Amino acid sequence: MSKLFDVAVVGTAGIIGETLIELLAQREFPLDRLYPVAADNSAGGHVNFKKENLRIEELAGFDFSKVQLAFFCAEENIAAEHAPRAVESGCMVIDNSGRYCDDADVPLVIPEVNPEAVGKAKRPGIIASPCSATILMLVALKPVYDAVGIKRIQVVTFQSVSDVSRDAVEEMAGQTARLLNAQPIEAKIFKEQIAFNLLPQIGELDENGVSRQEISLMRESRKILEDETIGINATAVRVPVFFGTGEAINIETPDPLSLQQAHELLQQAPGIELFSSDGGPLAAPTPVTDVAGQDAVFVARLRSDPSVPQGLNMWVATDNSRKGSALNSVQIGEILVKGYL
Repeated sequence: MSKLFDVAVVGTAGIIGETLIELLAQREFPLDRLYPVAADNSAGGHVNFKKENLRIEELAGFDFSKVQLAFFCAEENIAAEHAPRAVESGCMVIDNSGRYCDDADVPLVIPEVNPEAVGKAKRPGIIASPCSATILMLVALKPVYDAVGIKRIQVVTFQSVSDVSRDAVEEMAGQTARLLNAQPIEAKIFKEQIAFNLLPQIGELDENGVSRQEISLMRESRKILEDETIGINATAVRVPVFFGTGEAINIETPDPLSLQQAHELLQQAPGIELFSSDGGPLAAPTPVTDVAGQDAVFVARLRSDPSVPQGLNMWVATDNSRKGSALNSVQIGEILVKGYL
């Protein structure tokens, strides 16, 4: 009989926590007991898991010694306060908040890219899952990187409102309804109107005008690939889409790579699905019609860059709440319980 584990999910009521619990059931994670945990007023409520109605426990009083593994799907300040407490109780933590991504002693993991990094985690300790933009980009680029290397990456990200929170989704829905009825709107989560708009800044800007999201993508990518030599230039844009992240990626490789070779590499890579329109109107996946609810990283519009000798362009997309967040964490957990717990 395979070993079973007691698991806590912190941030149960949020989009990522809710999705993560669904994935634990769908993927038949080796669970003995699941503890839903929350720091907000959802504590005391209930969630359904495998036809069982589980009570949501309050985070402040939760005893992490009851579990061997905790998934943190809450804000950075909550992870900063309670993840160390979980570790002190002997619990492994997989954190989705971004709080520990830059910590030198915390592995940052994408299972399709650097699964071996799971083994470098302290036990008990913390393993971090990167932001959805980093996950999407590196899953798509890892086959090329392994084959010929990458000299430079130019990327523009198009990130949906669900990357922020459930409140952000509700704000965009409310703004949309009010604008369609010629009513004034309020912007609380976002600094400007998000409905029918584009916000070309995600996070505060540093002294050089680079946003926090752009900095995270660059730092996380170099850390995961363990390569400080790659030139990375990013522009992060918030778009009026509920679910799904897309990226327009341009890379320059140090060695030649034909389109056919790139196609074959991507076709064989784990987690990637080369998009086929099957007679549809577009040659690339869209967040609403093709990506939402799916687990793969979709790659399309693979083409040469005529401006440089060894350049390649592509469009990539994924469901940010699944592979971009919850699924990546569950996959890390699967590696952890299989080989290290």
